[in-house]
Amino acid sequence: MECSAFCASTSYHTKNLFDAFRKRYQTSLIRDTVHVEIPQTHHTGHLFFFPYGALVCWGFSLKKGLEFLEEAKEFTHQACDLETDEFTYTYGDTLKIFDDEITLPNPDILTKLALSHGIAQSVKLATFEILTQKTMHHTRRIPDDLAQHGKISLSRKEIRRKMGQLFIDRNSINLHTNVLDLPDFFWDHSDLEPLYKAIANYLDIKNRNEVLNQRLDVIRELFEMLGNELNHQHSNRLEWTIIWLIVIEVIISVLSDVLRVV
Repeated sequence: MECSAFCASTSYHTKNLFDAFRKRYQTSLIRDTVHVEIPQTHHTGHLFFFPYGALVCWGFSLKKGLEFLEEAKEFTHQACDLETDEFTYTYGDTLKIFDDEITLPNPDILTKLALSHGIAQSVKLATFEILTQKTMHHTRRIPDDLAQHGKISLSRKEIRRKMGQLFIDRNSINLHTNVLDLPDFFWDHSDLEPLYKAIANYLDIKNRNEVLNQRLDVIRELFEMLGNELNHQHSNRLEWTIIWLIVIEVIISVLSDVLRVV
């Protein structure tokens, strides 16, 4: 069977989402995750909507998962580029994860949820990775300009725009990076934590998170660099203003002396 994950927004309005789905399907809230059970011909499919904008589907094709994602679109806040991930799964004696195939130790809902937490974090992390890559791509000329010319070849207005965009991108990620911590769900179900750690390790969440933090540090340094350049330009402008005022004062003084002599 198939398992797919999606992230296309910064967050879900969980309560509204829960109210809408429970009118048609068996729906429950597990901590802050909306769980939806949908009977199929030969099995029951499960949807897990996470408050940070991720959806994990068990027992549905990628196409069907996208339909559920579209159905929940009205309950999202601030869309982002769609990120997806796909797995297949079967049942066995113990948990195994290899080559994007998951062997579940049992069909229990909480087992799927424990693994879903790691899968959801992975697709959420992917949206952060794409955002930082785009940000760094759009600003890659700035360090080159500084190295080659000793200054940034942008106007004050352009620098302010770059700083504003860097601030938005960095804050958008910083405000949500807590979703990459150990979920609160495992405070109540510590026995399921090894399942989460197994999928998190398979998806390399820890190392990817470290790389993300390094990129955020680079963005912060770019922000500070632009701020210093803006201050430098402002200082230069003040210096030239003062110089021209002195020149004008000297000219006026000279003209005044000349006119007295005449």
